[in-house]
Amino acid sequence: MLKNALEQFRVMGLLEGTSLLVLLFIAMPLKYMFDMPEVVSVVGAIHGGLFTIYCIAIIYVTFVVKWPFRFAVGAVAVAFIPFGNFVLDSRLKNWKKVQTA
Repeated sequence: MLKNALEQFRVMGLLEGTSLLVLLFIAMPLKYMFDMPEVVSVVGAIHGGLFTIYCIAIIYVTFVVKWPFRFAVGAVAVAFIPFGNFVLDSRLKNWKKVQTA
């Protein structure tokens, strides 16, 4: 299914990016509009775990794929921007095509 480190990283990035969006656009409004702070506790913990795994995946891919250091820094930076991982994923998909051509 996931044949190489780059594909595994892309999946992890999409999971982490989705958890950020759920935290920002579902859990936070539930906390502040409907007085449900426990939702942020649960979703925040899930997002924190996924972010930790994502950072480990960045380190792994940096060594396996032999990314330049700036790619690793950029991958960390996009994790803090809503929809950033989705933009990174599309760029990695195009980068992969260029690398295999």
